[in-house]
Amino acid sequence: MRIATWNVNSITARLPRLLAWLESTGTDVLCVQETKCSAEQFPYDQLRELGYEAAVNATGRWNGVALLSKVGLEDVTSGLAGGPDYEGAQEPRAVSATCGPARVWSVYVPNGREIDHAHFAYKLQWFDALKAAVAEDAAGPRPFAVLGDFNVAPTDDDVWDTTVFEGMTHVTPAERAALAALREAGLSDVVPRPLKYDKPFTYWDYRQLCFPKNKGMRIDLVYGNEPFAKAVSDAYVDREERKGKGASDHAPVVVDLEV
Repeated sequence: MRIATWNVNSITARLPRLLAWLESTGTDVLCVQETKCSAEQFPYDQLRELGYEAAVNATGRWNGVALLSKVGLEDVTSGLAGGPDYEGAQEPRAVSATCGPARVWSVYVPNGREIDHAHFAYKLQWFDALKAAVAEDAAGPRPFAVLGDFNVAPTDDDVWDTTVFEGMTHVTPAERAALAALREAGLSDVVPRPLKYDKPFTYWDYRQLCFPKNKGMRIDLVYGNEPFAKAVSDAYVDREERKGKGASDHAPVVVDLEV
């Protein structure tokens, strides 16, 4: 079983590449972030032609998450129970479902913007709510994972140059502590380090030739419980999909399971 996560940075803009990638990789379940469309605008028909059901939590221009599955889509939960509001509303940042033998979440953690911004406090609150929401499944006997864009680099090795990020979000002790607290719910990072290269980054800014110069960050993660982690047979970052015209600024992260 192949499970992946990918921040597509607009599913409308990325649709041809997404469909081609799904077909070529044989992915069974894909967690999608930053759909940037409403649920009504989501390309259900095109995905159905490839055999995928879709569970979507999206409201419009910003954010939005989805789960695409060829192995079933049951017990769908849209949103984050107990999650905080931002500017009076709960943003569409989480969706979960049972896909075949595994229970999975697709999450798009708030960016945080700046350390003294209200969005940063909201980000930490969102992490607390996520930990509470997944605790029961994380401790359960079936394979379970939270996949997505966490907007946190877990360690200094997960950014291309730590000095560039001093005083900025994504690398602060508070964010990393929130990520560590999530792992304490019974989850671990199932993508090994190093992979086939020293710096398995997953995100590169479009500006200043960041991708060709490999000035990236590892912020797209797969956190699984013990049954999930034991079933992992391979994992990789698909850097090739970050190349070329019309690419997302994130690369897919792929995990193969023997279940």
